[in-house]
Amino acid sequence: MKKLIAFVLALVCVLGLVGCVHQTPERTKTIESDLKTYYELSDGTWECNEHIYKYRLEIKGTMPNSAASSTFVYLSNIENISFEQAWKAAGLSSNMADYFAVEDAVLVEMKTD
Repeated sequence: MKKLIAFVLALVCVLGLVGCVHQTPERTKTIESDLKTYYELSDGTWECNEHIYKYRLEIKGTMPNSAASSTFVYLSNIENISFEQAWKAAGLSSNMADYFAVEDAVLVEMKTD
């Protein structure tokens, strides 16, 4: 009886460990833009350059003194990025504090309308 109980406990432990194995989401869609290639993953997240991001943000607006509107597409772990933050971080600011750390956000597309 003790052997049966020990076997059942060992089996429960092994099955518990197998259930905890991290499943890597699969790439379901590949997007090749002019700036970067990035991927939509099966769990709804996004991947670019081996970094995983929660959000894909399309940020639209018009820059100061511009005749046309612009759209910046960021993969981001920040839920909201303002248009001003987006255009500055796209390479249009001389202040390094305006740029995102790669683990926070990455610019993947940029369009002018």
